[in-house]
Order: sequence, then structure tokens, then C-alpha cells
Amino acid sequence: MGLNFRRIPWFMTLLTAAAVAAFLSLGHWQWSKGNLRAAQAEEFARGGGPAEPLGTRSLADMARFQRVQVSGKLDPAHQFLLDNRTHGGRPGYEVLTPLERADGDVILVNRGWIPFSGFRDRLPDVSFPAEGEVEITGRVDELPVEGLASGRAPPDANAPWPKVTSYPHPAELGAMLGRPIEPRILLLDPQEPNGYLRDWQPPGLTAERHWAYGVQWYAFALLALALWVILGMRKTS
Repeated sequence: MGLNFRRIPWFMTLLTAAAVAAFLSLGHWQWSKGNLRAAQAEEFARGGGPAEPLGTRSLADMARFQRVQVSGKLDPAHQFLLDNRTHGGRPGYEVLTPLERADGDVILVNRGWIPFSGFRDRLPDVSFPAEGEVEITGRVDELPVEGLASGRAPPDANAPWPKVTSYPHPAELGAMLGRPIEPRILLLDPQEPNGYLRDWQPPGLTAERHWAYGVQWYAFALLALALWVILGMRKTS
């Protein structure tokens, strides 16, 4: 028994090379995603300490996931419902409420997750009594981005408030409010009032899941190479 790779059809060699390259590329991509998620988990843990007063600074000046304390007036009359947000496999929305600071800057506060009512024409009641100046704490974060997900939908200017939107851009939300907003948002702390389910976690899958997927793709590359070698095993005289 010996190896005689010249007897393997050329198209099988080409197909194997393409498959191995694709599997290695996917494995590297998943491994890199795992490294990114691990770094974000560390950043999330570091930001969980005492809340830092925001003062006159922008959320852009703070580290992502940093807990901050900010003052302003919440606007319950002009809220957004982020669509396509799930929790425990259940569909629902995340509620974004504007907070106007003393200097006029507007921050969107994510007040948490609320379940889907089962009917698109029956939006959940996210109202609360208007208050004066409030001081709230939360984590600095980014608006969700679509990535591989589908269904991006800007808020409809003709729809009533609260406006349903999916993976919106900050400029689109600012246009609906008629004033610019900060690109970053604030994840309301769980102990704060006027909120919903707030089990905040680093975004995406865990690093371990991505690494496991990476190992699977690397294994597929080895399997494809092994099958090609088996094809080249022929009896030689």
C-alpha cells in the first residue's frame, strides 16, 4: 500500500484545496470573534464598578460599558421600541427613552426588555409619569447593529409614538426627535425605577461558543485533507 496522488482526479484536488481554504478561513474568523468577545467580556466586567459622574462630558468620552451617573429630564412622550430583541428565546422590544441634559444634549436611555404582545397593532404600554430633573445610572453602550441579522427598519415618521424601529442609525432617531442625539446610549441600571427587564450582558455569543465553532471548522479542514489523502492511497507494485 502506498500513496499515488497522481491518480486523484485534478478536480478533486482543486475541490479539496478550496474546501480546506474555506474551512480554515471560517475557523480563523470564528476564533477572532471569540477573542473579540473575550475582550468585550473583560471590558464589561471592568465597567461594573462605581458609577462615574458624567458631568458635561459626552458618552463618547467614556469607555464602553462604564457605569456613569447622569442628570436630565426623561421624555416619556417620544420613545422608541427596538424591534427584534429576544430574551430567553422570547421575542420582544427594548425601550429607548430620550433624556435631555441641562445643556440640551439628548441621550437615549435603554430602559430594558419587554415581551411582544402577540399583535403588531397592539404595542406594549411603556408610558410613565413625566418627572422633573432626575439622576440615573447606567452603562455606556452602542446601538445594536444588524450584522448578519436582517430586518433593518428606520422609524416611520408617520407612525404614532412610541415608534417601532429595528437596528436604527443614530441620525434616523435624531431626525424623528427633531434634534441630534448622542450616538451612544445608556443601559439603565437594574435598580433604577421606570424600567423593564435589564439583564445586561456583553453583546453576542460567548467567547467559548465562537472558539468551539472555530475548532469545528478547523476539524472540517483536517477531514477534507484526510479524505484527499485516502483517495491517494492505492496499491503500488
